[in-house]
Amino acid sequence: MNKKDTIARNIILILMIVVAAAFRLLAFKYKELSNFTPVGAIAIFGGVYFTEKWKAYVTVLATLFVTDIAINYLYTSKLVLWYSGSEWTYLCFVLMVLTGSLIKKVNVLNVLLASIASVLIHWLIIDLPFLYGTMYPHTLAGYGQSLIKAIPFERNLALGNLVFGLVLFGSFELAKRKYTFLQTQKQLAL
Repeated sequence: MNKKDTIARNIILILMIVVAAAFRLLAFKYKELSNFTPVGAIAIFGGVYFTEKWKAYVTVLATLFVTDIAINYLYTSKLVLWYSGSEWTYLCFVLMVLTGSLIKKVNVLNVLLASIASVLIHWLIIDLPFLYGTMYPHTLAGYGQSLIKAIPFERNLALGNLVFGLVLFGSFELAKRKYTFLQTQKQLAL
């Protein structure tokens, strides 16, 4: 795989991620889509397909950051670059990219397992009771309450992972069959 092919492959990956990320903005107009977003699928997808893993982290986190700014502006009419709890949200997505990078063979089962793992990562970290001030007691019972209240949002994240994962992974795998520059050196050798 030459440098030109690598650059073209990375551009395709970035474009796919950016297009998918635009769907995050739908939740503003359609509240029932809250957390039905492509971000988990994007993180896993980036972790799998970027051969230089640092590019996966940068692309995914930059996409999350830019769409966070847009979403915060839609809700508050203010430019919000960082919000309370951002570091925990971004930690979740770093771990989701890592989860994707652990996939060595792309198939339905591996992508499904990574999707479930990413929802669990998000659910267990984002719903820590101390992240919500006094909304929940800072106890194990408070954590349980927070986890239970989050089930509808995490269900939507799981559905988003599955739907957008199917689109992203399916599209890229089909494109790799037609355009060899999308294949890695290792895949070309097979």
